[in-house]
Amino acid sequence: MHPVTCCTCGNRVLAEKYSPVHTSIQWLTDAARSCARFRADAEHGRAALHTCADLRETVDELADRGELSITARSCPTPGRLD
Repeated sequence: MHPVTCCTCGNRVLAEKYSPVHTSIQWLTDAARSCARFRADAEHGRAALHTCADLRETVDELADRGELSITARSCPTPGRLD
């Protein structure tokens, strides 16, 4: 995973791209407190988000510029190790 800083709020996370549409994010702090979008939704009583559009845009832009490469990751599938 690679360190990424959100272009909107400056929050730092670890991110990995496995395909153009599959992104994995590891939050380094409590997302509800450190992410401006998550915090605003919590303060207004809205349901918790599963992702932050600003952070996703940041990660996608890094990938588009080649600064965050798509990782070819394969994991064994149970029952398919023969």
